[in-house]
Amino acid sequence: MTKVKILAMLGVALLGQSAALAHHSFAAFFDPAKIVKVTGKVTEFGFKNPHGVIVLEVPGPGGQVQKWQAETNAPVVLQRRGWTRESIKPGETITIEGWASRDGKPYLRLRQAFHADGQPVGKLAFGQGDQ
Repeated sequence: MTKVKILAMLGVALLGQSAALAHHSFAAFFDPAKIVKVTGKVTEFGFKNPHGVIVLEVPGPGGQVQKWQAETNAPVVLQRRGWTRESIKPGETITIEGWASRDGKPYLRLRQAFHADGQPVGKLAFGQGDQ
């Protein structure tokens, strides 16, 4: 086998491993028994694959601002539930609800989001098995 073929096969193998790590198990990172709800100002809404992301600045104890991150579903699932790229805008205050991270970090898997007026973002809540 030539060096080029060997290097090409090695490259494909390495790419496959990183793709497998990028898509992880819900149960490995999130606690299905622990739902958290936080309200804050949106600093980022990423409508991207493999999972979208919502980042909030949340007022914490003593006036300290804490950065919370919510992992959403893939854009195709968000769209099926009535979301668009404009569903959430930076600067907007929203409430997010979801399954807490197992490691206690300010990170959750999104179950549902609400605008400041209490109206849900999209049409349906997400479940643990959603991809």
